[in-house]
Amino acid sequence: MMEAANCEDLIREAEQFGAPVNGAMNEMMDVGREDNIQGQMEEFLGPQAEYNEEEEERKYYRRKRLGVIKNVVAASVGAMIVYSVYMGLLQMQLILHYDMMYREVKYSNLGLEDIDRKMLMGINVTPIISLLYTPVLIRFLGTKWMMFLASGIYALFVSTNYWERYYTLVPSAVAIGVAIVPLWASLGNYITRMAQQYYEYAHYKEEHVQEQKKLPKGACHRYIIVFHSVFFIIFHLSFVFAEFPMRLVLHGYLHDDQHILCDVKSCGANISGVIPGFSSTVLTNLPPSMLLIKVESVLMGLAFLAMITFLALCGAAYRPTEEIDLRSIGWGNIFQLPFKHLRDYRLRLLCPFFIYSGLEVLFALTGFTLSYGVCALGLKHLWLLVVVYGLSCSVFSSLSLVLLRVPRWVCLLAGAVVHSVLLIGLLAFSPQPAGNNCGHDKAGDSPNYLWPMLSISVLWGLGTALNKTGVSTLLGMLYAEEKERLDFIYTIFHWWQAIAIFIVYLWSNLPMRAKLSILLVTLLLACYCYWVMEHRLATKVPFRLPRIPRPRHKVKGYRYLEEDNSDESDSEKSEEDDEDERERKDEEHVVEEMEAEGEEEGGGGG
Repeated sequence: MMEAANCEDLIREAEQFGAPVNGAMNEMMDVGREDNIQGQMEEFLGPQAEYNEEEEERKYYRRKRLGVIKNVVAASVGAMIVYSVYMGLLQMQLILHYDMMYREVKYSNLGLEDIDRKMLMGINVTPIISLLYTPVLIRFLGTKWMMFLASGIYALFVSTNYWERYYTLVPSAVAIGVAIVPLWASLGNYITRMAQQYYEYAHYKEEHVQEQKKLPKGACHRYIIVFHSVFFIIFHLSFVFAEFPMRLVLHGYLHDDQHILCDVKSCGANISGVIPGFSSTVLTNLPPSMLLIKVESVLMGLAFLAMITFLALCGAAYRPTEEIDLRSIGWGNIFQLPFKHLRDYRLRLLCPFFIYSGLEVLFALTGFTLSYGVCALGLKHLWLLVVVYGLSCSVFSSLSLVLLRVPRWVCLLAGAVVHSVLLIGLLAFSPQPAGNNCGHDKAGDSPNYLWPMLSISVLWGLGTALNKTGVSTLLGMLYAEEKERLDFIYTIFHWWQAIAIFIVYLWSNLPMRAKLSILLVTLLLACYCYWVMEHRLATKVPFRLPRIPRPRHKVKGYRYLEEDNSDESDSEKSEEDDEDERERKDEEHVVEEMEAEGEEEGGGGG
């Protein structure tokens, strides 16, 4: 028993002596594990040997630049699809509604001819009032959403052709007239803003870019030239694709030239109106209704594709804080500022060029192609003339890239020279009608005007390309550093083009020589005014720009508790600093007067 008790005591003592040793080992292991975890965390969160911050930053801004290029291409393709659908459907609709047999068989008591007149009136007259609401819409919706909603209105116009009635066609045409100027003002603003963003992403290390100050003068001109050229290269293809319905659907149902132009006596400069004596029946038989429905369904699908392109592929033109600042200057100021910008002599002197830019495109598509081309070649050659004109515009729009090496006046004046020569030639050109052998056996005695007409189409497309890209690029270069003014500037530009649309609508019954004379006088006046503007800028005559009011934010978020506004320009900062200094001095003066009055009252009481 004694031996057993001694063994138990020895075991207990051994356990007592061994316990501290095991506990110390466990504590040492825990400390080592914690040191290991802490080292791993420091290694994970600390600077990586393989991580190059400068390289990652360079890759990030390269992706941003590629995103800007994607935005420009997407906006160009979206606008091209919208106008391909719009012009193709409108051309097919007007030809069908012009034909007497189509009207009598399908819509005998509907009055389609009267509906077409009202519809054209809605498209051509409504844009006159667009200066009143366009800046408000763009500032309220944003540039990207304005493009999206305007393309939706064009899709609405396509959808109304499924049910051709007065209460569907005329309201949709009025909606098109309402959306024309906002769409184009948004597109011009968007392309110029993309050029400014590309400059910021390409020069992200510059101090003025990091501090979001006003860009240096002329810094982003090269990007403006390239982006506007890309836009018009793609957009002018809309004239080509717009002729697909005419060529693929209606071409096989058209009468021959001997029937359509049998009563036409003269063409070109000798006529008044469009084509006097043009036959009222241009279709041999009516296209099947299901065929027309299929064509309209394809056009409707393309219109939706354009909407999705604007919505999904186009990025925002401004930062969210910039858009808030643009809206926060007050809706009354937004309404007034387009009118105040007309005080700038640069815009006033460019107004004749704005008007001519609208006149010449509509004359090419209506005056020349109908009164000269269709009259001398026949209705079946209409699609060919427009396709050649569109391809010429698209190809020669790339010539504006020479502005990277030559002065900016070269593009505009070169286009003006080409058009002035063509206008003088058209004043004396009166081709014989294609149906002048009506009732005769020999149809080959009439001269062939195909190649002269195609040559004129190519040259007119050259002038149009230089004019369109030149004016849009010039506006972007003049106001490249004024990102808060771009929507006002492009609204004024396209509003004057809307005035030109209205003028073309009014002159439809004038003699052709009167139309050509108006075009020539407007072109010469535009060149003179442009020379005056460039001379004033060369002599550094100061121009007057209205002051953009300081944003007044109702929401007191963290972004607006800062002392400085990152979106304001240096001139605005100096003006606001002067105002704050005057207000502080006025407050100090009032406090001193109150203290003096208090001392006088205290002395009197004593």
